[in-house]
Amino acid sequence: MQQAKKVQDSRKAELLSKEVQHIDIKSFDARPIIDGMRGMSFTSRDTARAAEIYNMMLADKECAVVLTLAGSTSAGGCMDLYAELISNNMVDCIVSTGASIVDMDFFEGLGFKHYQAQSEVDDRELRELYIDRIYDTYIDEEDLQACDHTILEIANSLEPRPYSSREFIWHMGKYLSEKGKKANSLVKLAYEHDVPIFCPAFTDSSAGFGLVKHQVENPGNYMSIDSIADFRELTELKIHAGTTGLLMIGGGVPKNFVQDTVVCAEILGKDADMHKYAIQITVADVRDGACSSSTLKEACSWGKVDVTYEQMVFAEAGSVMPLIASDAYHRGQWKNRKQWQLARVLQS
Repeated sequence: MQQAKKVQDSRKAELLSKEVQHIDIKSFDARPIIDGMRGMSFTSRDTARAAEIYNMMLADKECAVVLTLAGSTSAGGCMDLYAELISNNMVDCIVSTGASIVDMDFFEGLGFKHYQAQSEVDDRELRELYIDRIYDTYIDEEDLQACDHTILEIANSLEPRPYSSREFIWHMGKYLSEKGKKANSLVKLAYEHDVPIFCPAFTDSSAGFGLVKHQVENPGNYMSIDSIADFRELTELKIHAGTTGLLMIGGGVPKNFVQDTVVCAEILGKDADMHKYAIQITVADVRDGACSSSTLKEACSWGKVDVTYEQMVFAEAGSVMPLIASDAYHRGQWKNRKQWQLARVLQS
């Protein structure tokens, strides 16, 4: 039995031997590539226009930038990229899936890693070894369960009441600021720079397991996540900011959630302009009618997004977002931006 365990541990160590390396957008200058792409066609030209629109958002002194995250680009190597956007005042609010924030960023903030798959491996073997797979990326399930227990620890430390996901993620950031092992965690930096993070489907992530355990262990006396508060708070930020630009990675709930703030403000009898700028990077097919694949022009018919400065980029985000972000970093429009510190608006 002991020998079998040694073999199993050795095999697991072999599979989890090559860490995913997160790209550093400051280490290269993408401006010449983006400039060259402007003269091309297809996805290249779309990417160049998306970069142009992102720079317009950063140059517009009245514009607050909202980043939305869906999919697994954080696990796949873009985690430090998103952290740089906060560190350099290039994004003012984030709306994300729970997985991107908890299973990926908070997870690495605790000191855990994602790993490159070395070869084709039977998923049944991965299950026996407690290795979870995201396409060609691995996560140690035992590490992920440690992340679950940290969420439980944070939940147990809070006053029993409903919290917006933004409030709870603020406490996650505080935890990492005090005890974390990764200096440039997105959650940690958002806490330190007063950038609010919303996860409207927060429990659809590793956090869900920890929060379920929290409720089971504290019957009738537990904290909970209030998704309606998320919608209200984000709508309040839209009204406060006025002019807004959307940088959307993937689609899903984050995309629709942030776009719906304009409609929600109207229903509340408040003035809120359509999002002035919008970029979506996606591989979703527009033909099935799903929200995640709906074009930004379609969103205009709902009163959500203006069509003057919008661009769809049909590409895997991990392949084009480093170019867009590096281009914006090196053009330097962020250097003259005001710091919105939108988290403080909700704390006042």
